[in-house]
Amino acid sequence: MARHAFRAGLQYAAVLFVAVCLNFALPRLAPGSAVDYLFPPEQTGALTPEERAQVLDQFGLDEPIPVQFGDYLAGLARGDLMYSVRYGTPVLDLLLERLGWTLLLVGCAVVIATAIGILLGFRSAWRRGTAGDAGVLAGAMFVDSMPPFFVGMLMILLFSVQLGWFPTFGAQPISDVEGLAFLAEVGERLTLPLATLVLASIGPVYLVARSALVTELQEDYVLMAAAKGLDARRIRHHAQRNALLPVSTITLISLGTLVGGAAVVETVFSYPGLGRLIYESVLARDYPVLQGAFLLLATGVILANFVNDLLYPLLDPRVRRSTVPA
Repeated sequence: MARHAFRAGLQYAAVLFVAVCLNFALPRLAPGSAVDYLFPPEQTGALTPEERAQVLDQFGLDEPIPVQFGDYLAGLARGDLMYSVRYGTPVLDLLLERLGWTLLLVGCAVVIATAIGILLGFRSAWRRGTAGDAGVLAGAMFVDSMPPFFVGMLMILLFSVQLGWFPTFGAQPISDVEGLAFLAEVGERLTLPLATLVLASIGPVYLVARSALVTELQEDYVLMAAAKGLDARRIRHHAQRNALLPVSTITLISLGTLVGGAAVVETVFSYPGLGRLIYESVLARDYPVLQGAFLLLATGVILANFVNDLLYPLLDPRVRRSTVPA
């Protein structure tokens, strides 16, 4: 097990290094001068040659590429992701400030969507071929096909505009409140974007859970247990336990990818998370923030896959035995 973890760690460390290299190279491979991607066009057009040279020197872009790459790696080791062009603050501080709100939204969405998706998927698998199974399957595929921004707009139109139950934007109250009143208002503002993200996330979990359990129910050990007259509840327990393996994979991967996928939902609801920051930085051409955000997202996806690789042998003894050297 330790050897498996060490090998997996080396593999994912190599993947992370490739992501770092790509994150460094992509902005520099874009056509034109780097100054053109740091400021709006109306500002860069007014810069004198001396001012452009000063900007390049400020960001270290006048050095040879190997020197820039070395400085970039040294900055990453120190936690220095440069300064935001738009906000004038360190990119790392800006990302950490917004990341907390996104983790709150995405974390709750993953937990709720996974629980609902597993419950519906397993119930459909046990009732496969029935009208109830077909109805839930059609409903899940219909909801999954709807774009998240459209679902969010429907949520705002119904629950905010028509019914007036929830606010339409933000994550924290404008008024100066503390304690339980603060938490209540945060929860109220979280409800609509959370519901939107949950609806956008249930489909894949449901389909994987249903497919995994249907496959398990066709395995020989299930047929043998049923033929021997084993209690249906115990058969269901064993089959569902094995079917949870692929569900755990998609859950951990979703935890990494939903941080980027939440950008649309955060934009619709003006939610001050990482996705909203990426959207604002694209409009403002704030490339230091975009570079730091993409590196953070890539690291999250890689870590989620690494954790899944470590958990799989613990969840499935067959995998654990296969990792033991002969």
